[in-house]
Amino acid sequence: MDYPVELAPNRKGGLTLRNPVLTASGTFGYGIEFANLLDLEQLGGIVTKSVSWRPRAGNPPPRLIETAAGVLNSVGLQNPGVRAVVRQKAPIWARWRVPVIVSIFGETIEEYARLAALLDRTPGVAGVELNLSSPNAQRGGLQFGADPEAAAGVTSAVRAVSDLPVLVKLSAAAPDPIAVAQAVVAAGADALTCTNALVGMAIDTRHRRPSFAMERAGLSGPAIKPVALHWVYRVAQAVTVPVVGCGGIMTAQDALEFLLAGASAVQIGTATFVDPRASIKIAVGLEALLAEAGVGDVQEIVGAATHAHLDNP
Repeated sequence: MDYPVELAPNRKGGLTLRNPVLTASGTFGYGIEFANLLDLEQLGGIVTKSVSWRPRAGNPPPRLIETAAGVLNSVGLQNPGVRAVVRQKAPIWARWRVPVIVSIFGETIEEYARLAALLDRTPGVAGVELNLSSPNAQRGGLQFGADPEAAAGVTSAVRAVSDLPVLVKLSAAAPDPIAVAQAVVAAGADALTCTNALVGMAIDTRHRRPSFAMERAGLSGPAIKPVALHWVYRVAQAVTVPVVGCGGIMTAQDALEFLLAGASAVQIGTATFVDPRASIKIAVGLEALLAEAGVGDVQEIVGAATHAHLDNP
């Protein structure tokens, strides 16, 4: 699929994708795990599993519970720590042509900055995505992404130490996603990912207690698509940077909806659990839909649904 997309038009060097389909953080490992299952070069980009400064063991099982239209996950951001990732994974990424964007999270603004500074000088890293659903240890555990000031503080700190393209993943916990989106763009975000998983839970009826050790979990999959689509529709009209749509995209038709709503690209997450080749199939299917519609450039349709609304109030 050859429909190039630029996610960091204001950044020197930019972040050019071969096509608008990326994998979503937490659902595709570090990309290496899928190298023998599909041709990674057919993807627009890979967003890695979120990485922290120190290794994290994650949450006790159960970690995944299927729902009627999706999945609840409580993995707990398990990862080997950024230095192990840089040592073991980055040399492999450096040999790929597909851009790899590393998702990062921290408990303090300083941790985000340290992570970004280290990755900034790591070959094979094409950009960073800030996972702002991490709890802010300096504010009593409130998610960074729930507060415009905290979210902007993380973005500004990362921007100060790194020349890499910076994507900010908006948190579904934000009372006012537009305010957060505008705050992080003003602080230097090159693009936004919209949105992270919604919050949900499950009850173990046999033992009469929450199924997950942490009680709550992230809800993803088709169930959240209408909500994520609405977020993209609103956020894309409120900012001047590219928006990457994420949430419940299972088919090429779903991906097309997000582009029409204002997304410049999309991320495929839960669909990969159903079919490891889902991201490639969606990319190929989207290409067919665009060709059938006579679209030569993705930008021709990005936000077309918002334009139609303006033309026909």
